[in-house]
Amino acid sequence: MLDGADDVMGVITEQIEARFDMGFAELRSAVAAAPQANREATEIVHWHDKLAESQQLLEKAEDELVAVLETQPDELDDPAMETAHRVNAAVAARDGRAMVVRWLLDPTATGKQDLAAERLARLNRGARSGPAVQTSAPVRAATAPEAAAGRGVRR
Repeated sequence: MLDGADDVMGVITEQIEARFDMGFAELRSAVAAAPQANREATEIVHWHDKLAESQQLLEKAEDELVAVLETQPDELDDPAMETAHRVNAAVAARDGRAMVVRWLLDPTATGKQDLAAERLARLNRGARSGPAVQTSAPVRAATAPEAAAGRGVRR
């Protein structure tokens, strides 16, 4: 049976492979060869690599915690508690990166429809016949306006 770490990485990797209809190693090679060809694939590979990195850090922190717990009496000292907090932080980092990858994989995720509409609007802006705002400087009078009477400080 797989442990939780293998489940997280395995499930996400399978989702990526299904999304792009190729193995992850093949996808990584394609992205390395042409990173601009598919921006979505490039982002997903980038975040998957970050996820794998955080998973490795989590496993290391867990191993350190197990080693500390094996030598501790009933109560944990401050260094043991610090190690436990590092494990918690590593879990949070790993889970956050997993959420990013899952969000990138979901075309109907919250906020993506707005992003798609915004991108489409940016593309459609190129079809304008003229500028959206005035591009020339406004015409100014040749003389400076006179100072208004009664303004200023009395002495």
